Amino acid sequence: MLLTEHDIYHFREGTFFRAYEKLGAHAATLGSSTGGTHFAVWAPNASAVSVIGDFNHWQRGRHRLVARNDSSGIWEGVVEGVGPGALYELHLGSWRRVPEEHNRFLSYRELAHAVADYVTDLGFTHVELLPVMEHPFYGSWGYQVTGYFAPTARYGTPQDFMYFVDYLHQRGLGVILDWVPSHFPADEHGLARFDGTHLYEHADPRQGFHPEWNSSIFNYGRAEVRNFLASSALFWLDTYHIDALRVDAVASMLYLDYGRQAGEWIPNRFGGHENLEAVEFLKQLNLAAYRDHPDTQTIAEESTAWPMVSRPTHLGGLGFGLKWNLGWMHDTLKYLQHDPIHRKYHHSRLTFSIWYAFSENFVLPLSHDEVVHGKGSIIGRMPGDDWQRFAGVRLLYGYMWTHPGKKLLFMGGEFAQRREWHHEESLEWHVLQYPLHEGVQRWVRDLNRLYRATPALHELDFSEAGFAWVDCADADISVISYLRMASAGPPVLAVCNLTPVPRPDYRLGVPRAGRWREVLNSDALEYGGSGQGNLGGVVTEPVADHGHPQSLRVRLPPLAVLVLMPE
Repeated sequence: MLLTEHDIYHFREGTFFRAYEKLGAHAATLGSSTGGTHFAVWAPNASAVSVIGDFNHWQRGRHRLVARNDSSGIWEGVVEGVGPGALYELHLGSWRRVPEEHNRFLSYRELAHAVADYVTDLGFTHVELLPVMEHPFYGSWGYQVTGYFAPTARYGTPQDFMYFVDYLHQRGLGVILDWVPSHFPADEHGLARFDGTHLYEHADPRQGFHPEWNSSIFNYGRAEVRNFLASSALFWLDTYHIDALRVDAVASMLYLDYGRQAGEWIPNRFGGHENLEAVEFLKQLNLAAYRDHPDTQTIAEESTAWPMVSRPTHLGGLGFGLKWNLGWMHDTLKYLQHDPIHRKYHHSRLTFSIWYAFSENFVLPLSHDEVVHGKGSIIGRMPGDDWQRFAGVRLLYGYMWTHPGKKLLFMGGEFAQRREWHHEESLEWHVLQYPLHEGVQRWVRDLNRLYRATPALHELDFSEAGFAWVDCADADISVISYLRMASAGPPVLAVCNLTPVPRPDYRLGVPRAGRWREVLNSDALEYGGSGQGNLGGVVTEPVADHGHPQSLRVRLPPLAVLVLMPE
């Protein structure tokens, strides 16, 4: 277990990407029958390092570590008689709680069964968790991390979290974790001034302090810091068998002037605003993750036009597998907030995403950031009366599920929760007793069912070959229509009517003759709609339109999405 010369070589080089196997606390077997724990920590500028806990009544100096004589800055030692379960100082909590027991959290083991049952019933494939790494301030939602190698104890032990992940895997569900290498809290009990100096962060606040988040920025130029972060990422993949890491706030890592005014940042060695050390770190991290875990994904929450985020490093990319399409999210929600009578003036906001849809491997997110800080809920953003708001939510999801890109929906959105999300309260499960809310949930379930069973909706998500406009220019009546294709098999036709005005005789060119079955209609009665549609399907006519020799005459329901497939 002790560090070897080989370990120290890679530690100094910045390629010791499994430092968690040697640094930190590990059970050790001593020469005698007495057990103990081996401790090792990097603190090159400390004058003394001690381990404190309940086992020594939190007294400093009782169990001192010794600095290695190789100038690595690592202190180490073994404390006898200390084993797993001893203390050191240090969103699943708002999905569902137990109100009759003082509104307590569910444990990891309770959540495993409840979450798996629920998301399996709705047809989702993965569960993404806001950061579960230990964090002292619950109101940070986990984004101010202090324990980069520890699942939060709020919901149980590390073994309980292992049970959670393993149980979801048994149920066929993948687990994605949010991971935060972009900044860390400036609290003294965390990494800030860890050994009395600016060790993990830059000393100059123009490089080492994040003004928007009041937190510290990692110094990616230090080999030991890169070791720490990469080891954390691989730890969750190695030890907990996590299926993907969603890397938070990548844009803040890439740009030296992120969130800063002129004179508040220091250019790189070429005079530019790119953080060259962070770029290199992200490339090496992704190379290591895909080398050791080729069946996992790394996902970038990156909000700018930085090129080739999800392209391989050997082609000049950052090497992520997927990138959040925040532009799609903002444009779509902005568009839908307009009263339908004005939407024709903003039509390009809806269609613009296809111009760049295949430049990256995109995820379409409707994330927690869109239902907090006074933004309200998704349904609260929709204009009109209550019926129109629910129709608007169903329309949004139908458009989202048929648009190229993978899908991510924040909890509560699947049944149109009315109030803004609050981390201290459970979701509004009681609203499912009302037909309109239950109808949205049924709509999401059926969208997932169709999506998983239909290759044209997902196989070529990242290729232009998987998408073709039928008509993107019908702005006057706010209707868009498009085809989704797979490498083989039938295409899918999606038509979105973005106003509450029904269109009883709307012609659409299609590539195949015959009957096209109406496989989904968001205006169906079972979803809370008005029940308008095409009686199960439409037969083509030999009338050319939209560049196709055949066409359909369909009835477009109000504020609705139709999905049709040839029989």
